[in-house]
Amino acid sequence: MAEANILIYGKGGCPHTRRALEAMPDARFVDVLLDADALDEMLRLTGGIRRVPVVVRPAEDGPGPTVEIGYRRGA
Repeated sequence: MAEANILIYGKGGCPHTRRALEAMPDARFVDVLLDADALDEMLRLTGGIRRVPVVVRPAEDGPGPTVEIGYRRGA
């Protein structure tokens, strides 16, 4: 899957967001502190969980995207 199809919701300055962006440099990034609509969408996708980053990958075979809350790989 191309990283350009991955969306990362996060916050500038967050070390977990930074690690996710370093691992997926071609992913699209949205800073939820700067975009209230993006924050609302992130909260919808996470069921109200306010932890970043949130990594959204397009559905491969299922009905909706894959949503990963938090990022600890490479920690």
